[in-house]
Order: sequence, then structure tokens, then C-alpha cells
Amino acid sequence: MITQIRGRLVEKNPTEVVVDCNGVGYLLHISLNTFSALPNDENVVLYTHLSIREDAHTLFGFINKTEREVFKLLISVSGVGPSIARTMCSSMTSEEIQNAIASENVRVIQSVKGIGAKTAQRVIVDLKDKILKTFDIDEVSLNTSNTNKDEALSALEVLGYHRKQSEKIVNTILKEQPDASVENIIKSALKNL
Repeated sequence: MITQIRGRLVEKNPTEVVVDCNGVGYLLHISLNTFSALPNDENVVLYTHLSIREDAHTLFGFINKTEREVFKLLISVSGVGPSIARTMCSSMTSEEIQNAIASENVRVIQSVKGIGAKTAQRVIVDLKDKILKTFDIDEVSLNTSNTNKDEALSALEVLGYHRKQSEKIVNTILKEQPDASVENIIKSALKNL
């Protein structure tokens, strides 16, 4: 199995890239997160996963091992194929996916195109323990920060701000101050909105 590719970036599109390795061009399907992290026309290293089906052999490329590991976990769930897993990796960062699964946030997982309520619940049931073990996420701190985050987002929504816009700012605040109280999150968010 091909586990990584190192070579010159020949073609770069939001959904796929071509990497030239000693004269052989490899087509790799990528997520938007990988696309935005890739340099232009330089030597690159992409971690890969080869998906083999009856009618196709598809090579997926990832900017780091964490994204590849999250992708592999997602496709291990019944009802989640490589294209849905790639859409999920494009919609959210690896950390956001891990946190959504670890905190059992069905709504966030269900927001991905192609994932319904039952599939979202199956993703959580199948992967929560694996995510907590593999990525060593502390469940207690995750739940408290998520509660504060949800309360802050609800308050900002009541104040008339759009949820998606608010969520980006609140996520930035929580990265800088993981233990911020609901009041501090709201005050900081209001300064940036």
C-alpha cells in the first residue's frame, strides 16, 4: 500500500492534486483543508490512503497524519464512504471532527452534506472511544468548554448575530483561552463581531 508521496506539485485543484514522483504523476483526491495548506509548485509530502473498490482504485492525500487517521476512522463506519469522509474533512478541521465525536455533538456531524441523523449517531457510537484513546482527548475539559461555547453561541444568536460567524470567533477565543467563562467568551466575541 502507498503510505506517502514525496514529489513536485504539478497540478493543484480544491479537490485533487497531481504530484510528480520521478516522472510518474500521481492523482490524489484531497480535502479543502489539505488544499489550503499546500504550497504552490514546490516539493510536497502527502500522507496517503488507497481506497480499493470493485470499480476503482482511488488515492487520497492528506497534509498530515492526523487528518489521514481521522479519515480512516470515518470510513470504518458503516454508511460513511470515502467521498463523505472527504467532505467531512473539508467541512471541518481534524480537531473539530475529533471534538464533535468526543463530545457527542450530533448536530455538528449532521451538518455535513450527505450525513443524516442516523449516520451521525452511528459515527459517534462507533468512534467515540477510538477518538478518545487515539488522540488522548480529555473528556471532562472537552464537555465544559463545549457547554460554555454552546451557551455563548446561543446568547450571541439571541443578540442577533449569525451562528456561523459567531462560531468562528468563539473557536478562536477558546483556542487562546480554553478555560474562559461564558461571560468572557461573549464579551470577547462582541468586541470582534
